[in-house]
Order: sequence, then C-alpha cells, then structure tokens
Amino acid sequence: MPSHTITLRVRYADTDQMGIVYYAKYLEYFEVARTEMLRSMGLPYREIEEKGFALPVASASIKYYKGALYDDELHVTATISPSDSPKIDILYSIKRGSEVIAEGETKLVFVDKLSGRPVRAPQFYLDAITK
Repeated sequence: MPSHTITLRVRYADTDQMGIVYYAKYLEYFEVARTEMLRSMGLPYREIEEKGFALPVASASIKYYKGALYDDELHVTATISPSDSPKIDILYSIKRGSEVIAEGETKLVFVDKLSGRPVRAPQFYLDAITK
C-alpha cells in the first residue's frame, strides 16, 4: 500500500487554551499528509481537478492517545488502500518521536466535477497507485 510521511512542527496557533493541539487541527494535518502523498505519487490535487474530478471527504475519524503540544515535531503518515471503486480509504498515523499520539481515517469519493456524481476511479489514478 502506498504511504508517505511528512514532518511538521506544531504552531502556537494550533493549540487551545490548555496548550494542547486543538482536536480539529488533526484533520488539517491529515489533509497535508494526504495532499503530499498524492503529489509524491504524481497526482497533485490540482491536476486531478483539471482532469474533471473532485475528491470530497465523505467521512473522517480520529483516535487520540496523547495530546501534541506547541513546538512538538510530528511525523504524519498517510497510507492509501488501492481500489478501483469511487471510494478511497486513507489511514493516518501521527507520531511524536516513536510514540503514536493519534490515528485516523478518511474516506474520499471520486466525483465528476460537473455533475457532482460519484464515478469509478479514473485510470490515471489507478496507474499511479499501482506503481
């Protein structure tokens, strides 16, 4: 299964009044990892959209184990499950050093940009994820 890891440092603006990363920020971290994973596979979002497709998020879930703090260096790994269905499942792991502090999943759906209707995964995507 293709995967990609990014490294990011927690910004002060990402934290709440308790000094812990605000829970919804993890979804942003997932998005950055997902976008960079697709780019590393030769599938930047911009090109997917230029080819007439969109990838809205249909669902998202997160399990929190420990809170990340301001200035922590985090490693976010996104792993994609190859499939030719309209649905894309992506798993995430966020680590601080070797410690997993959160895990999650998003489900995205290929849709035709004009009609908004789900469509099968396009061939250029299938080719990229099977490399």
